[in-house]
Amino acid sequence: MDYKYMRIQGRENSYITNYPKGVFSLCWNLIRDEQLTNKEKELFISIDNWFKDNLPEPEPCKNHEKVITFFKCESTLEMIEKLKPVIALLDRHQKPYDVVYTNFVGTVVYEDDWQIAVRVENGKMI
Repeated sequence: MDYKYMRIQGRENSYITNYPKGVFSLCWNLIRDEQLTNKEKELFISIDNWFKDNLPEPEPCKNHEKVITFFKCESTLEMIEKLKPVIALLDRHQKPYDVVYTNFVGTVVYEDDWQIAVRVENGKMI
């Protein structure tokens, strides 16, 4: 089966969306909680910066709207490779996450070549 969208998400909810936090939030929480070594922190920040430099930040995310993002499966192979060390950090620090593949998302409020943003209310895509 071919899937359109993919999301790496934790098992704890975001206070903004009440939906499971995305992979970047999970790692920023590890930094906030001082669980990463300096080397691990530098690695994650370099990867986060690569994404900021190479993908546009969706306007709804900049505005802290209640949205979640998904990668487009057809155009994200390079991004998945870039995320492998981040996933390894989550594994090493026993931070649970799920990789979700789907064709069914709610209302798309942003789209570019690599990702979409979907509106969320009360912890559910709408």
